[in-house]
Order: sequence, then structure tokens, then C-alpha cells
Amino acid sequence: MSETLRIGVLGLSHDHAWGNLEDLKQTEGVQLAAAADDHPQLLEKIRAAHGCATYDDDVAMLDQERLDAVFIFADNAGGEKLFTEAAVRGLPAMVEKPMAHSLAGAEAMLATARRHDVRLMINWPFAWWPQMQHALTVVQRGDVGRLWQVKYRAAHAGPKELGCSEYFCDWLFDASRNGGGAMIDYCCYGALLARVFLGVPSRVTGVSGRLVKEDILVEDNGILVMSYPGAMAISEGSWSQIGNLSSYITMIHGTRGTLMMEPRVGGRLLLADDAHPDGAPLDVPDPPASMRSATAHFVHCLKTGEPFMPLCDDRHGRDAQEILEAGLHAAESGMEVSLPLPQSRRHS
Repeated sequence: MSETLRIGVLGLSHDHAWGNLEDLKQTEGVQLAAAADDHPQLLEKIRAAHGCATYDDDVAMLDQERLDAVFIFADNAGGEKLFTEAAVRGLPAMVEKPMAHSLAGAEAMLATARRHDVRLMINWPFAWWPQMQHALTVVQRGDVGRLWQVKYRAAHAGPKELGCSEYFCDWLFDASRNGGGAMIDYCCYGALLARVFLGVPSRVTGVSGRLVKEDILVEDNGILVMSYPGAMAISEGSWSQIGNLSSYITMIHGTRGTLMMEPRVGGRLLLADDAHPDGAPLDVPDPPASMRSATAHFVHCLKTGEPFMPLCDDRHGRDAQEILEAGLHAAESGMEVSLPLPQSRRHS
């Protein structure tokens, strides 16, 4: 692999693209070579901001540019096709969360990665919070004992209210391209945390509804409850919450302690135990350079051959997708759904 990795971007309609591309500017050993999208305005934006070559056809970019890897920032349904186009050319990829719009799509991507022996990283923005990384370490050390509950709530007033672009909203509100609404977009985080901390649940219950937003056709709120032998997990997602109280808070309960994690870089990680029943902040170490952003981690792992961190592992991404799909079925049917999902219950 070359000393400087040349990255191509497939799709720009996911607003997370722009923050990741700014991180790329700050990362050594990587260069943004080209981008492809079918929106002229987005191509103009990336040319102005980054000065890279642009294409209105993804195949043309892949065929004409010398690339070492790709970033995929398309809608959830389109990512599968774009990843396949990259994989058949031997290009590893970083795909924005969730992995796909359906379990079938996630499994197809996983199979494609294995068939062509290319690496696939799923980027979850909260993976780069230092306190999230430290929480993984604290739990793995056994500091809180055996886990019996994990809870995560992701919430804001809605994509439009948050200032998401028209290109992003266009597919977030389209179930055929997103896979659903708030449940796919936001309950996916808690589904992944449950998978990483507790494993694959045996049963999933889901509740969803359009409770506030009358101008959209997908759910604006959703809740997943995941059941395990001796444990449970809860994932909440909302596109209608006023204010930030409770937003993006992680709770991890064990037999010897409780962790509460505040969001974003700079948020605290607090531990409650017998000595500190009201909780005391833990010292959170600064992460190494390779753990400070998705780009830095992706580049580091490609160059060293090291595995991606657990939150970004493609198999865990696939399992989170199955939990989400089970939750959608449960919400539709009003009945608890067992895992693994049979082929007959999988969306295409």
C-alpha cells in the first residue's frame, strides 16, 4: 500500500460527509483524490472546499482515478451498490452508519467484502468520543461487574430543524432509501451498543409512530427493547424532542457499578459504585492519533493491518441491522420478535 492513501468519495448526500472530509484534511498519510455524485451543487461544494476532481458518474471515477480506498456517503439503500462497485476493484471502504437500509443489504455487503477480500469499516460518529472508548475499556476490565442493562437515547427536534441539507432530508424521509425513519436513523446507535456490550439479543420488541411530524411519511419516534438471558437493552430515537435534555446519554448498568456517559468530545464519563453512589467522573485518557477520527482510524488500520475497533466492525454493523429489522417487524405487528430472523421475515 502506498505511503499516501488516495481516497475517492462515492456519494455526497449524507451530511456526515463534510465533517469527515474536514478530518481528512487533518490526517497524515491520506489525500482526497476525487468525488462522485449526481448532484451538481454538491460537486461544486466539494470542489470549492477541497479542490479534488469530481465526477457525475461513480463508475467513471472508479475506472479513471488511481485510488487506494473509498468513503461512501450515499443514502442507506445506495451504499450497497456503491460498495460492490468499489469491492470488485479491490478497494476497501468506509461506509457511514447504519450499514444499509435492510438486513438483506447488510448481509450482501458483508458477503461482498469477504468474497473480494476487502475491508469494510462502518463509521459511527460516537465511536470517536474519548469517553466512549474508555467506557469500552472499563467494561472489558470488569470494573462494573456483569452487565445487566445498556440504554442509549438519540434525540433532536428533527432533521429539518437541526439544519440538515435538502439532499440529506430527501432520503431520510423516504423509507425505500433510508429503511424507515427515526428508528433506523437513531435507534441504530443503541442497537449497536447493545450488540457490542451484550452480544446478539434473543428477542426484540419495537414501538414506533409518527407522533408529532405531520409532514413526513415515516416514524418520528421509535423505541427498541432487546432481551437477553439475564440482561436487557433499550434504544430510543426521536426526531421531535424539544431541547437537549437526555439527548445522546448512555447508561451502562452492571452488578458492581453504573456508568453514565455524556455526549460528544469533552463529555464526562461518570461511575457510581458503593464508594460513590451519586457518581464520580473518571479520568478519560486522550486517545492516540489513530482513534481521534474515522479517517485517522481507517487509514491507520489499512496501513497496519490492525482490526477496526469493535464499534466499527462490519459484522457488528450487520448484527445491529438485524436488531433494527426485528424492531421494525415488532412495531408493525405489535408482537415480540425472536432472533435470528428467518429468511421469510427479512426485508429486501
